[in-house]
Amino acid sequence: MGKNGIFKPGEENTMSKITVQKTEITVIQIYDEDYMCLTDMLKAKDGDFFVTDWLRNRNTLEYIGIWEQINNPNFNYGEFATIRNKSGLNSFKISVGEFVEKTNAISLHAKAGRYGGTYAHKDIAFQFAMWISPEFQIYIVKEFQRLKDAEQKLLGWSAKRELAKINYHIHTDAVKQNLVPKELTAKQAAAIYADEADVLNVALFGMTAKEWRTKNHDLKGNIRDYASINELICLSNMENINAVLINDSIPQKERLLRLNKIAIQQMTILVEVQGRKLLK
Repeated sequence: MGKNGIFKPGEENTMSKITVQKTEITVIQIYDEDYMCLTDMLKAKDGDFFVTDWLRNRNTLEYIGIWEQINNPNFNYGEFATIRNKSGLNSFKISVGEFVEKTNAISLHAKAGRYGGTYAHKDIAFQFAMWISPEFQIYIVKEFQRLKDAEQKLLGWSAKRELAKINYHIHTDAVKQNLVPKELTAKQAAAIYADEADVLNVALFGMTAKEWRTKNHDLKGNIRDYASINELICLSNMENINAVLINDSIPQKERLLRLNKIAIQQMTILVEVQGRKLLK
């Protein structure tokens, strides 16, 4: 849904899949709104049916009309009324493309090319699922919610990972300004950066990056890629603290001991907080 309710086809930015009763259904986002593929959902209905069979139904049109009135200030209700009045006739039939073009509807979208098919806003897609069967509608709502919950968890982890990256730059800037003499070569400087990163690794994980790679040679990435959310939170805090300690000219050995105590304290608190949440 675009600005002022104007819908612009083709403005998809993400794609996901859910499986409902062995039927795989594509979910795309258009202007941050979820649209589900009716063409995919139709595979769960016995017999030869088409989306147009559902769209020509008067109850369907009434439902869509009310949804458009609430969500779409540019909906052409006059043209819609003409279409709705024809819905009782045996000869009446209208495609999704025609419906959208005549009424400026945003609830439906006929998409060509990659992930092509007929899509509907999730509110309308759930109503379409009821047309397939009440059981299918219940399962699709449940599976869609599972998808949204998984996306929220991933978003939370990504946000914390990005926070760790931001604080990493704060930390490396402190190293550059205080521990890397200008006459060192880039290779020598990189060695110092790696050494300082390992101060945090040893304080939190109890091992250097090299020791982790040796122990986990079959895994891709680095030690921080496999950190828990609690560890990433703690790491983010430690990077800020270490930057302050570096600026205060605290020797590396002393910083390591301080950071290890901080890591133990913060991880203990985070685990306790998480435990309390699980008990509620």
